Amino acid sequence: MNKKNLLTYQGLQNLETELQDLKVVRRKEVAQKIKEAREQGDLSENAEYDAAKDEQRDIETRIEEIEKILKNAEVVVEEEVDLETISVGCQVRILDCEYDEELEYKIVGSTEANSLKGKISNESPVGQALLGAKVGDTVTVETQAGALTYKVLEIQRSN
Repeated sequence: MNKKNLLTYQGLQNLETELQDLKVVRRKEVAQKIKEAREQGDLSENAEYDAAKDEQRDIETRIEEIEKILKNAEVVVEEEVDLETISVGCQVRILDCEYDEELEYKIVGSTEANSLKGKISNESPVGQALLGAKVGDTVTVETQAGALTYKVLEIQRSN
């Protein structure tokens, strides 16, 4: 049984746009590169041909990956997210109790997670610990570096 891929509406749109670009634009570009490399003659020592074939393989792999994600996608309607408790689709502001530092995260499905953009997965240790918490709750996250404690300051809809 395939697990459901939780996506926000924005995440769904981003994947659909990337898939369209890969199928329509990138496939043609790489096919042209392969054609041009073939015209240069001997393929056994043709670096451009090898690079284009590698690129083609990568594109096809990514297309397959996105199609699999979309096939099992479950879209979280962010406007319907309950703001009483933390769930996928929420924007949360938490206090790192050890460093007295405020952090802000958007809780998303694992396919959308990007810590550099403040998007953490509902399956990550911090994401799992925060799910179901309410404003004022303190949660503890067990990590390899030891236990981390966070206090939930605010839950809101993501922008």
